[in-house]
Amino acid sequence: MTNNQHLLAMLERHEPTFKEELKFRYDTFNFVKENLDFWQRSNLAGHITGSAWVLSPDGESVLLIHHKKLDRWLQPGGHVDETDASAADTALREATEECGLSGLTLLSSRFFDVDVHEIPERGHEPTHFHYDLRFAFRAASMDFDANSLEVKNIRWVPLAELIAEGTEQSIRRMALKSVEGNHIFSGF
Repeated sequence: MTNNQHLLAMLERHEPTFKEELKFRYDTFNFVKENLDFWQRSNLAGHITGSAWVLSPDGESVLLIHHKKLDRWLQPGGHVDETDASAADTALREATEECGLSGLTLLSSRFFDVDVHEIPERGHEPTHFHYDLRFAFRAASMDFDANSLEVKNIRWVPLAELIAEGTEQSIRRMALKSVEGNHIFSGF
């Protein structure tokens, strides 16, 4: 993933539906524009990550992982590898590696969501930012295999549970987009 022009064009086309996401898109656009190494972990200020919002076959639930290092429930995702052609490839690879999923269908080549979050200092890595580009997928089945060293637990969570007040806003925002059908899920 070395072509920042393509990524900048995708960010320009992305139409956030939440106020905070508008700021995240703006911050991500500027970060990519100002950093040629925008996707590399060696950029200690931050880097692009890709994550997968994986909906169940019926579209009623989403697959979340309990991340060991961060000790939080999140969607599968992670750092861009040299072999990833795009952030969507990163998201697909991470969902496959972390959850043992197969048969995922990318629902749109456009971003489903854009988020920026701070990653705390850990070991030799200073505090930095993840500019997370999120893509929506549909699973072919509810089967998964939790064998990743990064994952403490995996579970399908009903979207109705995730739209409740008190859910972390980053997750709640994606759940609301899914439930409200204001994105690509009108077929469910």
